[in-house]
Amino acid sequence: MKRSTSVKIALATATAAGLTVSALPAYAASPASSFTYKVTPIAVKSHFGKTPAALPAGPADCLAQTAGEFACQTPHSIRAAYDIPDTINGKAAGTGQTIVIVDAFGSPTAASDLATFSTAFGLPQADLSIYYPGGKPTYNGHDTQPSWAQETSLDIQWAHAVAPGAKIALVVAANDHGASLDNAVKYAVDNKLGNVLSMSYGESENLIHGNNAQQSQVHKTFAKAAAQGMSVFASSADSGSDNGAGYENFSLPAADPLVTAVGGTNLYAGSGLAQPRETVWGDYANCPTNCADGPFGATGGAPSLLTAKQGSDVAYNASVYTGVLTYLGMLGGDNNGFYFFGGTSAGSPQWAGIAADLDQATGSKIGSVSNYARSWARSGMLYDVTEGSNSTPTFSGGYSASTGWDSPTGWGTPNVGAIIDSLTK
Repeated sequence: MKRSTSVKIALATATAAGLTVSALPAYAASPASSFTYKVTPIAVKSHFGKTPAALPAGPADCLAQTAGEFACQTPHSIRAAYDIPDTINGKAAGTGQTIVIVDAFGSPTAASDLATFSTAFGLPQADLSIYYPGGKPTYNGHDTQPSWAQETSLDIQWAHAVAPGAKIALVVAANDHGASLDNAVKYAVDNKLGNVLSMSYGESENLIHGNNAQQSQVHKTFAKAAAQGMSVFASSADSGSDNGAGYENFSLPAADPLVTAVGGTNLYAGSGLAQPRETVWGDYANCPTNCADGPFGATGGAPSLLTAKQGSDVAYNASVYTGVLTYLGMLGGDNNGFYFFGGTSAGSPQWAGIAADLDQATGSKIGSVSNYARSWARSGMLYDVTEGSNSTPTFSGGYSASTGWDSPTGWGTPNVGAIIDSLTK
């Protein structure tokens, strides 16, 4: 199996039950941006194709069907691994909450991909609204648009998998410039679209360093979100502790102290592999299976060049080899179907879904998860990842997991049931 090469993009628009599209006038301007945010969804086409009946029952079944290479995860296996309840107080997990997902360009098949995914895995159909605060972009499938389209489908599908009762507000920036995406986040916060927000994108700090106006502007937005009790998440990036720069640096917006940065792990739970439950996602140092397709990446996590932050706050499954099954319908013809997806960008929307579940369970806003992570970890409600490293070929001085907090995986991965129990006693 080879990596996905998204060269042909379908231009058809998509509709689905529960979809609301809000084409809005351009939102307020911001300082000129000297950088673009990037997404790095890592997708490998599965051999399960488009047929739900062919999908594996779980990681062990997937591993058997792929000759020991992919221990892929389904919504059921992820919920089992992290003890995420199907229902809370008799209603679908996430009911009464709205998860905000921010991406650029969007996807022409976002809604229909979500509907296909939900049907395949027996989830309720999602209540999806799409907002275009900078005006609706024209999707042409060129340049970085295919990556953003794949990221969009990944984000909304897996937020829905973790919190199937929650509404989803997809806020689509007109392009991937820093100012455009920061304005999309500002729109979501100013209009209080939801109590949780996920950003599965970022830029290496060495490419932002010195752009103080841009960094200051988005920090003000995060401060307003915090004041409103919002839970805000961002992915820690997928190129190790150096982000390809050859020296340690983190990623913005994950580096902002008001954002919960989600690092990545290899999740072995349910696979039958003789491994610890989880290790650091770092294919160059500790690839989890036979890894026949070679290394795909490593979680970010390092001391920030811009803030006092030292790396990830929490973590979640991110390896492609233990990746989540996601449906893509924008590629055209036989390229459409289910893909193995990895990257820390898969963890951010799932942690957002968990926050929605916690808000439902408590009847209040949980706010910043990073404020709780230390105490949750010390009470055994986060799994402490103690093995693996995020070193890369461009920077061997990556960080290793250790007992307690570490840069690649923060305080660890969630036991959601235990967290709910502790918050609702």
